[in-house]
Amino acid sequence: MVTEKELLLNIVEVGKQNPNPPLLQDVFPFRYYFNKQNEIDKEKLNENDGLWTRREILTRFLFLQAVLDQGPDIEGIRLLLKNVVDNLYEKEVRFLHRPLDFFKEIGISVDDILQNHQIVKSIRAVLWAEENKSTPNKYNLFMDNSKQVLGYAVYRWGVPLAVPYLLEKDLCKNNQESKEPLVDYLESYSSAEIMSQAIKDNERYGLGKAIGDKAAHLFAKWYVQTFALCRKNEISWNNLSFELPFDSNVGRVLFRTGFLLKLANLSDLESWSVIQKNSGKGGKHYIRVTNLRGQKAQTISIDSEFGQNYKEISTQYLKTKKISPKTIEIQQIANVFLKDTEYGIGHLDDGIIHIGINFCKNHDIPKCDKCPINNLCEGYLNKKELIDDYRT
Repeated sequence: MVTEKELLLNIVEVGKQNPNPPLLQDVFPFRYYFNKQNEIDKEKLNENDGLWTRREILTRFLFLQAVLDQGPDIEGIRLLLKNVVDNLYEKEVRFLHRPLDFFKEIGISVDDILQNHQIVKSIRAVLWAEENKSTPNKYNLFMDNSKQVLGYAVYRWGVPLAVPYLLEKDLCKNNQESKEPLVDYLESYSSAEIMSQAIKDNERYGLGKAIGDKAAHLFAKWYVQTFALCRKNEISWNNLSFELPFDSNVGRVLFRTGFLLKLANLSDLESWSVIQKNSGKGGKHYIRVTNLRGQKAQTISIDSEFGQNYKEISTQYLKTKKISPKTIEIQQIANVFLKDTEYGIGHLDDGIIHIGINFCKNHDIPKCDKCPINNLCEGYLNKKELIDDYRT
């Protein structure tokens, strides 16, 4: 019988072999930030690029990237962002260095986003439609099914760009200076997980509805593990100090493989609206994995050895609990399974993305026979209904 840990370790190994980072080395402003091996030159992260350090500029880019990455086609979104950054910088609209430039030259910014969206659509729409059993004319990166570029530019681009600008203005108001205002702010929190929550919820600097929990955790993954920009060394800022980004790929892979059903039964998932009967595509049952956050594992006791490890994860790594918890939250269980291994949450997320995008597809013809974990998948081996009857 496949255990939860065995399944996760196989997924993280897939992730380790198939990382999915934004290709920062291809972005024009960062062309000198990387060495000959296409790795960030860590020894020069503290060097200035204009008024700010290289670390600060990279962090601002990833902050924006995380917001935009919530769209329907990751590859298309990343190409759109790269092209717009390259074009605007060539026109001296250096909005990562001077966020106000994006708004001062809003006509140029909007035109460039619109033009590059058409270019990306011409490249990606047919392939995207084939992969998702859709039609090319539905290809849209503006999110929320919006067709208005101005709202997309001001809301999805403008809000994350305004945060470092506001931080800079607040420093000036208090007669303070910093070469890393965004980095200083992010690392003022006690853990990467607390930071990811503040990205969304902070009263003054929070992005609010411009970012989801998944994207906030995605940023933590990039900042702490993928690109290792974090200056801190304590365990509350290591590769197990933030939760797994919960998105549709996570929902499909962890449900279809049977992982979630090892932690709670189907009636629990339905009562939490994680499973919404007959509400998905074609009348299938809908998996809304974001509703799993905060729910308690039904099959693991806090008094077990696993529970003791969970207490350490929640109080010392994530720091989401100040005192020992009495129950185990499902979304934090992966951190416990990966404790004392060489892997981090970033590897798990990369593995799930690779499997979800390439094999565990959200339609009637997933590529289960080619999936690298099909020998461990409950849906493939024993319960085909987990694949046939559920969508995200």
